[in-house]
Amino acid sequence: MKKWGLFLISAILTLSIVGCGSSSNGGGEGAQGGASKGGQVIKFATDANYAPMEYMDKDKIVGFDIDFLAAVMEEAGLPYEVSNTGWDTMLASVKQGTEYQAGISSVSITEDRKASYDYTIPYFESTNMIMVKEGSDIQSALDLEGKKIAVQGGTTADIIVSELFGQNNPNISRFDSNTVALMELDKGGADAVVADNAIVGEYIKNNPTKHFIGITDVENFGSEFYAILLPKGSELKAKLDPAIKTVIENGKYAEIYEKWFGETPDITVLQEAAE
Repeated sequence: MKKWGLFLISAILTLSIVGCGSSSNGGGEGAQGGASKGGQVIKFATDANYAPMEYMDKDKIVGFDIDFLAAVMEEAGLPYEVSNTGWDTMLASVKQGTEYQAGISSVSITEDRKASYDYTIPYFESTNMIMVKEGSDIQSALDLEGKKIAVQGGTTADIIVSELFGQNNPNISRFDSNTVALMELDKGGADAVVADNAIVGEYIKNNPTKHFIGITDVENFGSEFYAILLPKGSELKAKLDPAIKTVIENGKYAEIYEKWFGETPDITVLQEAAE
């Protein structure tokens, strides 16, 4: 569900996975990760601002996506590196397919994006969630009518609330990151934040004294699926799809999922989505 916003060049801090396919480590600047087989290093871009999916731990990029990518690239036997480029830079560079050959950053599959990009098969099911302070009268998406809503600009959360309440609705505030949107709610500048359920859940878990709650609305926020983003016509798809399928089916995916979310994933829904 991540961003589809205006192009804003962000400073590129190159930080990569360390070791031969290790799923547990981030990497230092310029470090290479992945399998030991030779060949061109595949460069992945990410926006490391979405704990627990991808985020910075000191000088390392860590998260579910990063561990998952390590397992996939080890299975595929491809050397790779990951750089924290920011979202807009990732979109632009992956579309060109020159500096970066792929992007992994909680990228939802949408019909609009399919016009400009290819995707691998899906690897993660997600949905948007509403986050409010305890005691709020907001119980569903429709209760956001007339409320001040904070979102990250260009995310599917932005798309959904814009469709519900109008693209130019003055009550919708769009920020460069979910972190800033969450801060807006915390300081009282918004009544609610709409964001990925993994992001909302992680924030609530890590900030128990702030007394936030998450609200699920399956009527208005349907399931979405993340996939690795590729340039149109990329030959990588034929190499990554089988590796993703194997990682999901051989138990490695469940191991990584349980590490980050503390529960067993439903791989059946991923298998069905990939058909």
